[in-house]
Amino acid sequence: MNIQEMKEKKKEKGYTNEQIAELSGVPLGTVQKIFGGTTTSPRYDTLKALEKIFLPMERYYASVVKDASAAYTVKRQGEYTVEDYYALPDEQRAELIDGHMYMMAPPSRKHQRISTRLVSIIDRYIEEHKGKCEVYAAPFAVYLDERSNTYVEPDISVICDPDKLDDRGCKGAPDWIIEIVSPASKKMDYLLKLLKYRFAGVKEYWIVDPEKNRVIVYNFTGDESVNDYTLQDFVKVGIYEDFVIDFGSMEL
Repeated sequence: MNIQEMKEKKKEKGYTNEQIAELSGVPLGTVQKIFGGTTTSPRYDTLKALEKIFLPMERYYASVVKDASAAYTVKRQGEYTVEDYYALPDEQRAELIDGHMYMMAPPSRKHQRISTRLVSIIDRYIEEHKGKCEVYAAPFAVYLDERSNTYVEPDISVICDPDKLDDRGCKGAPDWIIEIVSPASKKMDYLLKLLKYRFAGVKEYWIVDPEKNRVIVYNFTGDESVNDYTLQDFVKVGIYEDFVIDFGSMEL
């Protein structure tokens, strides 16, 4: 895809330069120069990063695979396996759910700050209470079931069964998962992953949405419940008796 085609797609989809920068990981200044006409020959890796915003997923994945190696075979959505995920270039993050490949945009600075602070709070609680659970931040591999067509990287995973852990990651459902919503991940976090995590056996699922100032807590055990909070509230952790996270004190 050339620059002119991207400009036409940008106009068609109504994207702002700020949205393109966040979704692609390309610096805003670079995006402004490219779409403003100042830069007419951007670097190859910049073009590839922008391309994934505008191309349909199948065409983008095909281009990535072609660049990685001519030996790789492009498949239809629903047919991909973990082996196809491993065939992607090292710099390309993706998740695989029921044979469908979903490319992932680099996380924003705010996303990373929230993740870092939550992991620190959770890890400190586990250590102080001499708990057996372990907490991991993305990128951390989670193979939700024994099938070979699902591979996810939750933003934060808490696993309390040591038998599920090995050097590759987690085999089976974590006890508690937190996803931090970005503009590119809304549909995944609110719909697709919600259902996938529930039926895979995740006990508790949090959606942290900075844009909406919202934390949604899904408890999938016993009498299933959903609770809605803001980023200024105290939020109770369901898998523990006495663990509450004070979002208001995190200065997000």
